[in-house]
Amino acid sequence: MANPPPAPGARLMLVFTLTPALDPRTVEAAVRAGDVACVVLRVAPGETVDAARLAEIAGAVQRHDVAVLLDGPDGLVAAAGLDGVHVAAGPALDATLRLLKPAAIVGAGGLVTRHEAMVAGESGADYVAFGPLAPESGDFFRVLDLVGWWAELFEVPCVGVASTLDEVSALAGAGADFVAVSEALLASAGGPAKAVAAVQARLAAGASDAGEDAQ
Repeated sequence: MANPPPAPGARLMLVFTLTPALDPRTVEAAVRAGDVACVVLRVAPGETVDAARLAEIAGAVQRHDVAVLLDGPDGLVAAAGLDGVHVAAGPALDATLRLLKPAAIVGAGGLVTRHEAMVAGESGADYVAFGPLAPESGDFFRVLDLVGWWAELFEVPCVGVASTLDEVSALAGAGADFVAVSEALLASAGGPAKAVAAVQARLAAGASDAGEDAQ
């Protein structure tokens, strides 16, 4: 009997939008509910972010050895003690890489084509993330196709965004290094912590099934 292949190793990224209602305790509870690698905090367009409040939320996460990335002004990274940024591909990515690397994590997000992904990977991004952090209906199948293509050919870690448990399973099966759990999914199942636990259970079930299939 051949040895079984390694279990799917996708870890989790959690996506939260910075709003006055976002409670650090809620984010911390979600982080503790699964194998979470990082939290991405999104700044809504036109919103002003207080660095002290951002640092408070980040501190609640970082004490669990989980990185905190900002999808927003890169000037807040040092001010709030964050670990890096999640930034759209293109000129903004190039400028941010020059500014923050190698001291901080710089992830390339919002990628929708193979060409964009290859350019981002070659530029030195720490990961490539396909599709928007707030997916719309119809985004997923393109994201899944890109994840499967990238995982087969490249070493730079890749991220796919999931809005349902079935999408979590599909992305892990396609070889995603990280599954980003969208806010829509985090809001389901009774709140972020319960949603993360459900996502983690789905990943564990997928790993078990993979092991059984290899026997």
